[in-house]
Amino acid sequence: MSIEQARLIGVVLAGGRSSRMGRDKALLPWEGRPLIEHQIEVLLAAGAQAVKVSGNRPDYHGVTDPVPQAGPLGGVAGIAAACENAELLIVPVDMPRLQPALLARLCPIDTAGCVRFAGHVLPMRLRLDAACRDALKSLLTAGDERARSIRALQERVGVHEIALSTEEAAQLIDCNTEETWREVNA
Repeated sequence: MSIEQARLIGVVLAGGRSSRMGRDKALLPWEGRPLIEHQIEVLLAAGAQAVKVSGNRPDYHGVTDPVPQAGPLGGVAGIAAACENAELLIVPVDMPRLQPALLARLCPIDTAGCVRFAGHVLPMRLRLDAACRDALKSLLTAGDERARSIRALQERVGVHEIALSTEEAAQLIDCNTEETWREVNA
């Protein structure tokens, strides 16, 4: 099934503890609204037909992770459990400079289970199908917690990388600390 035929669901990963930031990253103000709302708008502008939020976010109909403390992989697993097979366009909540045009570049490539930008694990386009669901289950039940990563999932389902210009790469700065947040807002 080509991407044009598959349903494209946007996903905002917003279930983290924001421990390095010291406050909830999803609610940081960006262009007059919470960052989570900005990311939802970016996904819709990039072509997502619907958007789901991972994490305990009642105000945004968030999907709670099925395995607590499993990081972004747990967030993806929660969304997978709440969705039929589809194409997922996944972004972290803490990437405010991400623009819809760049994000949309991940969508037309359907030769791999996952498409990401070179040198970056997120954002990504992920084909949610039986193979992906099997990989998620296997990784989440792995005895070694270090194996529970988005990168491991990408490698299991097959990944295609897209090159970025320097200007495009600047859109992928993630704000995990107050220092980075200040830089992005400067």
